[in-house]
Amino acid sequence: MTDKQKNIFNIRVYALIIDGDYILISRELIKGKEVLKFPGGGLEYGEGLIEGLQRESMEEMNQTLKNINHFYTTDFFQKCQFNGKNQLISIYYSAELSSKLYNKFKKPVKDQPVFIWRKINEFKDEELKLPIDKHVFKLYKKSQN
Repeated sequence: MTDKQKNIFNIRVYALIIDGDYILISRELIKGKEVLKFPGGGLEYGEGLIEGLQRESMEEMNQTLKNINHFYTTDFFQKCQFNGKNQLISIYYSAELSSKLYNKFKKPVKDQPVFIWRKINEFKDEELKLPIDKHVFKLYKKSQN
């Protein structure tokens, strides 16, 4: 088996949740560091894309999403920055919360993020940790002009 055959795809699904002039951002601990990113995460084997997004929403926010529409799928090569071997394919959906969101904690803990609403025109893409999130946020802002 060659090195190229050992590399695999890592498929991720994320939600752009907008409420008026605000966008929902997830504060999470990744490898012990606090990062800002869009809600969502890794697709599990056997899941459809929306099914995986709904599972992530239930795990992280204890609710399902509604009015889910495709927004963007990665169209460039992005190596996973956490293990360096996987190629990321990220799919982003616009969506709405099904009910009011309550944080269980004030700060993120191991598997439980904290969610914050940020004013879209004041939030900077550089604040996001993940390169594809930065790209998608720029695309979202451009689509609103």
